[in-house]
Parts: sequence; structure tokens; C-alpha cells
Amino acid sequence: MAATLLGRKIGMTRRYDQAGKNVPVTVIQIGPCFVTQVKTADADGYDAIQLGFEDVKPRNSTMPQIGHDAKAAQSPKRAHREVRLSEKEVGSYELGQRLTVEVFEQMMFVDVTGTSKGKGFAGPMKRWGFKGQPATHGTERKHRSPGSIGSRASNRGHGRPKKSGHKAGHLGDAAVTVRSLAVLGVDKSKNLLLVKGPVPGSRQGLVIVREAKRLSKGKTTLAKAS
Repeated sequence: MAATLLGRKIGMTRRYDQAGKNVPVTVIQIGPCFVTQVKTADADGYDAIQLGFEDVKPRNSTMPQIGHDAKAAQSPKRAHREVRLSEKEVGSYELGQRLTVEVFEQMMFVDVTGTSKGKGFAGPMKRWGFKGQPATHGTERKHRSPGSIGSRASNRGHGRPKKSGHKAGHLGDAAVTVRSLAVLGVDKSKNLLLVKGPVPGSRQGLVIVREAKRLSKGKTTLAKAS
């Protein structure tokens, strides 16, 4: 069974380990999520399940969405996400099934995907981490300039520079995944998951939590030892 659920980032706090060390912790409220659709290769061309999370008032939803969730005997949901599975895994799910934070109880590491904070229009130094032009040596009123972009034109020395260079533009408000966050605790009564370190996005932001897909050598050894 693939462990992937939706939730909301509550905020950050701290937790002390057995050695008395202060550990930064992010609290995530996971689910409960409901299976609102089961897709199979025969009917849809691929195997997957659709998860619905968080009730929403019918007046804030749409008639097609209300009817879609009603097929799973559920009230309208605010967020829906698909999870690709194998043919064997899809058979373990049924329409309307309730999934809670308990699926992460035996896991050591998870991946968390969220939408980063939007920071509006930003210059190249802030957006791409450029160091800028020299402070002296003839630099005049262009210390934060990105520098020449003519080298991205054609080889003949004329023509337009290529698109999508590292220039000024919109910063943030993008999907960001933080991999292999350690699970420090699970509160089944309140549907809370505690993970070590920061999580993308602002408080109350929607996040997707899944079982870690890629671990470092140290974390792989630690997971096998447990």
C-alpha cells in the first residue's frame, strides 16, 4: 500500500531528544483523507487512486465535483490529488475508504511537497543568488546588475538572446519537495505528524506527504537497522 496523504502545515515548534538536544519540528495535520476514485488500467489506461481532503461547503464547490464525491458517499472535498499505483496496490483500496495518519506510524522518513511562499517580482541577485558586480573598480550605479547576456545570442554576434535566462522575475509560489524528513512522532488522536526540520509553504498551507523515495546511505543504513 503506497503511503501518500494530504494535510496542512500547522507550524513549527521544538522537541528535545533523549540527549537534551533541541530539535526543530514541523507539525502537519494529516487527513483524514478519503478515496474518491479508483482508476484501473482497463477503464482509465493507468492504475491510480484519487484522494479527497477537507470538507467544503457545497455552495463553495461545483455541481460536477459534488456529484463526483457523492459517488464515494462523501461530502464535497476541498482538495483532490491522484496517486499512481501498481495494479496490485490498487486492489487494496475501495471507494470511500478512510485513510489516516496511522499509515506513517512505522515509517522513519517521508517526503513533503508544498507550495513555497510567493515573494513577488525579484531581481536576479535575490532570485538566483548572484553575487553582483564589484563594489569598486569602475562599477557605476549597477552593482546589482545581472551582467552581460549577449553571450546567449547566436554565434555570429547578432540575433536575440535565448529565452529563460537567469533574469529578474517572479520568485516563489512554486511546488517544492523536501526529501527524507525524519518522522519524530505521530499523534493519532489529533491526526498530527511531527517531522524534523522545515516544510515548504506558509502556515495552513496544503502539503502532500508520502513515503520517502530516495534516502542517503546513512539514512538507508538507519532504516534497515530499525
